[in-house]
Order: sequence, then structure tokens, then C-alpha cells
Amino acid sequence: MSGRLQGISNIWITGASSGIGEAVTRTLARGGHRLILTGRRPEPLEALRTLAPDRIASAPADTTSRDSLAAIAGSLEQFGTLNMAILNAGTCEYLDIADYRSDVVEANIHTNVIGTARCLELALPALRRARASGQPATLVIVSSSAWWFPFGRAEGYGASKAALTYFAHALRADLAAEGIDVVVVSPGFVKTPLTDRNDFPMPFRVSAEDAAERIVSGLAKGRCEIAFPKRFTWTLRLLGALPQALIDRMAASMARQGNRQQDHSK
Repeated sequence: MSGRLQGISNIWITGASSGIGEAVTRTLARGGHRLILTGRRPEPLEALRTLAPDRIASAPADTTSRDSLAAIAGSLEQFGTLNMAILNAGTCEYLDIADYRSDVVEANIHTNVIGTARCLELALPALRRARASGQPATLVIVSSSAWWFPFGRAEGYGASKAALTYFAHALRADLAAEGIDVVVVSPGFVKTPLTDRNDFPMPFRVSAEDAAERIVSGLAKGRCEIAFPKRFTWTLRLLGALPQALIDRMAASMARQGNRQQDHSK
């Protein structure tokens, strides 16, 4: 039985102002946990503080900026030793191959990978202090299941999430000896302000509230890999196990269909 979330924990959540981060905040707040919330916009964070002003603190910052993060470093342990960091801040920008721009790839990697890596510079020393005092310490990295299959237009987003998952798995190997758990969350489509911008079908999309319940439940059960919804993630896993030539044909066919739909919508 995992000791995660069994007692009142001190938790840092990035990307807390909307989407999955906001829903996870609300779920953990109902569980009585003490939360430090980070996002670029202070107003939504302050609104979330009203859920439990004595147990929720706002620490606005740009997770891609070292200086911005350094300014909140002292906030992470204001409730006591940090037991968990949920590094969730991210973005999703799609690439139009007819008008290829490398800055779309850069934007995805800068926010999703570099931003997460910079947050770890703050979180890791605090989590190590938790282990030194005999408390549980968990690092949670929110990735995606999107990179399991080569979807058209997702070159930048998928590459960033593939890199993020590898980053997390390598951290799991390096931190195992220190007793710091590393959890990878790989959602399918979740209804958030980011996915509301999508102009294509999103099979098996779940609500942010449903996603949060699955994440928190998986953490409490001691899981190190949390992927959902199962119908979607298992379909992607099965597709990814096909011969590469077949994967390439399927991906190209899906890309052509998507391009035709875009043309018709113009």
C-alpha cells in the first residue's frame, strides 16, 4: 500500500490556473491537502485560494523563466516539508506543414520540456529534504499519450511529450536510490481550454474533473504510470505495436483526411 496522500501532504502544482491543473487542485483541496499553486496568471490562483485560504497558497510564476521561478522558491515549503510536486504546466501548438515554422516546435519544447526541467531545479532539493526527514517524496510529470502514434500536425507537441516521458523515466532510474518516486501521467484527450481550440475529432475525450479523479486515485494507489482513458490509450498502444510500414501508411492516410477537412472548413 502506497503512503502517498494517505495523510495530509504538502503539494506544489504547476499549471494550476486552468484545465487539468485546476481540476487536480480542486480534488486535492477536498482531500484536505496543503497546496502551493503556480501559474502565469495570478487572478485564477487567487480564486482557487478561496477554496481553503488556510491550506492553499498562490505562487504565480512563468515556469520557463529561471528568474520567475527563483522568486517563488521560498514558497514551496511554506506549509512544511514538500511531499509532492505535480509538474503539469504545458502547451500544445500544432504545425501546418504547408507553412512549416520551426518556432512552433520550439514553443512546444520550451514550455513542455524546458519549463518542466526548470521547475525540477526548485522541486528536487525540497523533495530531497522530505526524504531526509523520513517523509514520502513524489515527483509527478504530466506528459501525454499523443506521442505513442505519429499524428499529423503534432510534430512539435508529440516530440515534446516523447522527450518529457523519457526525461521522467530516466529521472526514475536516477532517483530510485534516494527513495523519490517519479510518476508519469499520460492522458488522452481532456476537455480543457487548450483542447477546446482543436479543430478535429477527439475520441473518448474526458472532462478535466474526470481526469483529476483518475490522477489522484492513481497516485493514492501507488502507481508510477497513470494513463487514461483506457479505451484510447490501449488503442494507441496496439497501433504502436504494428509494423512501422503499416503505422506510416495509417498515419499518412489520417493526415490526408485531416488536411481535407481543414480545406473544407476554410
